[in-house]
Amino acid sequence: MLNFKKLCVIAALLAAPVAAAELSDTGEFLDGIVAVVDEGVVLESQMREQLRTIVERARAEGMQLPPQDVLEEQVLERLILTEVQLQRAERIGLQVSDQMLNQAIASIAAENGVEFEDMPRLLEQDGLSYADFRRSLRKEITVDQLRRIEVGQAIEVSEREIEQCIADLEGNVVANSDYELSNILLTLPESASNEEIEETETLAGQIYAQLQNGADFREMAARYSKHENALTGGHLGWFQGQQVPTLFTDVLQDMGAGDVSEPIRAAGSFHIVRVDNLRSAIERSEIEQASVRHILITPDEIIDDATAKQRLEEALEKIREGADFSEQAKLLSDDPGSANLGGDLGWSSTGTYAPEFEAMIRNSDVGVVSEPFRTQFGWHILEVTDRRVYDNTEDLKQRNCDLKIRNGKMEQESQLWMQRLRDEAFVDKRI
Repeated sequence: MLNFKKLCVIAALLAAPVAAAELSDTGEFLDGIVAVVDEGVVLESQMREQLRTIVERARAEGMQLPPQDVLEEQVLERLILTEVQLQRAERIGLQVSDQMLNQAIASIAAENGVEFEDMPRLLEQDGLSYADFRRSLRKEITVDQLRRIEVGQAIEVSEREIEQCIADLEGNVVANSDYELSNILLTLPESASNEEIEETETLAGQIYAQLQNGADFREMAARYSKHENALTGGHLGWFQGQQVPTLFTDVLQDMGAGDVSEPIRAAGSFHIVRVDNLRSAIERSEIEQASVRHILITPDEIIDDATAKQRLEEALEKIREGADFSEQAKLLSDDPGSANLGGDLGWSSTGTYAPEFEAMIRNSDVGVVSEPFRTQFGWHILEVTDRRVYDNTEDLKQRNCDLKIRNGKMEQESQLWMQRLRDEAFVDKRI
């Protein structure tokens, strides 16, 4: 059996359409509408399936769920929000291709140590329909892509922010640790009055007091949190220290495993965060790199595949007879990024290029020009001019700081964006 924690989260947050609907005596599907959302609907069968999945998961994990009416309201709101986002994605023409979906499933399979082809059978063993799983995962990817487009691409990170983040890393216990976090989110209306802010702040204080008196964090998250992960106990997962949302950085300084923060005020929300676990992070990193140059000839309407390969064979022969590689690249290469540089691609690490290209780099001796080989881009010859072990710690700091700042802004901006979508949508609840 597979460890389908991620799959259960998908099943809990996204609906499986008619699979749960009942049949009449004539074999027709019977279903009801629990909410009208703009041009779409949320079906009773979707809500039943959500509730069933959540109850089963909570029972397996020994988690106490909120009262039935509260649980139903939480589930319905998440279904409504998902429907609003999916309609928004459809309006802007956002689609998830089968190729992208298959790549995501292949990644999940790899994480579980199984083959892509075995997924349908193994999902069935765990009681999950492969068709429903693909449908739910497609929705999850669509919603994630939508947020990246409408929220993520609008987020800017300045050089000053990066510099300040790196400066804060020295001696910073948060930056040098990895954290597993859970969160309770209480949102505010976009133009909240002082009274609404005070009411939400009071509720946050009451929740914190109950947690201090021994209340279960997961149960409180499921009951009160407005975060999309509320019904999984508010679990956010693991963060590298440098990637912890900026909002939590200061409060985590003095927190250990199991600690719960006092309510944290943010733009349009209050948060209560718990450290589920933490561990020391690796401070320095080294990677193997290769300095590479290449010549690419791409087949087209004029140059067929065989001719492209032949031209590279002729260029290779000239190079072996003493011709300059750089000059041949400038004359022949179809790579617009490197041709004027004599084919120079600079220093690269694993994962940069197409698999066939990387395999040739890996198997080439320094200073020896390869035989022609094919990738999806055309025919290449390449030369590894040098190899090194590179300390990329500072590069990681730059990248992780950029990611940390974006994550911090993304969390807040996503909540505001989703709240706006929800407020602007026409919603008619039928229960």
